[in-house]
Amino acid sequence: MKNIGVLAHPRRPQTAPLAHRIAETLRANGLGTWVYTQWDDLQVQADVRTADMVVAIGGDGAMLKAARVCAPYAVPVLGVNMGRLGFLTEVRTADDWAGALPRLLAGDFWIEQRMMMTAAIRRAGQIISSGDALNDVVISGNSVGHMVILDTYIDKHWTTTYNSDALIVATPTGSTAYALAAGGPILPPDLKNLLLVPTAPHLSMDRPIVLSEGAQVTVRTNEDNRNAVMVTIDGYAIGTLQERDRLLVRASAHSARFVRLRPQNYFYRSLLERLEPRVTRQPEDLSDEDDEP
Repeated sequence: MKNIGVLAHPRRPQTAPLAHRIAETLRANGLGTWVYTQWDDLQVQADVRTADMVVAIGGDGAMLKAARVCAPYAVPVLGVNMGRLGFLTEVRTADDWAGALPRLLAGDFWIEQRMMMTAAIRRAGQIISSGDALNDVVISGNSVGHMVILDTYIDKHWTTTYNSDALIVATPTGSTAYALAAGGPILPPDLKNLLLVPTAPHLSMDRPIVLSEGAQVTVRTNEDNRNAVMVTIDGYAIGTLQERDRLLVRASAHSARFVRLRPQNYFYRSLLERLEPRVTRQPEDLSDEDDEP
């Protein structure tokens, strides 16, 4: 590696001092670096495409934002947690950065790839808004308590009509976020399947659906729908669905890449440590001989 960029969380000023300290340690070790503490996607694109790695500081929101801007250039992201849960981050606290740096310099890490998806609103045959998501695409009413009626198609075939507060289309990464809170299953991060989860469905399909790899989801407002319909990707609104509009969601051509220092079987234990804080004693792993019949 020759060039490592550093992205602080633009809405968390407390991450800026750490961003500058990390950049100083990188320069002291002979690496080129750049730092952004206030930024948007367009501002950092030119520098991101020249980076061998990007360090993102914050919580999962920072990782989602960094992953979206880095994915088109296949640049891996190392997350330093300064948020609450930090499902996606790798360095658990700011104090752990010093211990992670020697491993990075020695190449003692691996790159995890995670599926992303792309969402596009099509109106009168034209795409009027689109974007990539790492977590989820959410179709909902534009105000709390307004249910929406959504005709939903899988690979252009009508599947069901949801009458619910929202419909979540999630990636495996997003299965541990809003979709999980809405009762969806946990999907391993190396899968490439989309997940459909309605929230508070009323007299309509109330079970999550895991789709086949490569499936496309199309959503239209039902003719009986009376409320405005908003579309968000990873929490950012990209537009509203009007009558006759189509929302198309499918796997993206880009993948998020994360730098991992933990073993490749880290996922379940890392997840459950956050979901089961009451578990204070961890049993030993099974030995190979226990697999014999």
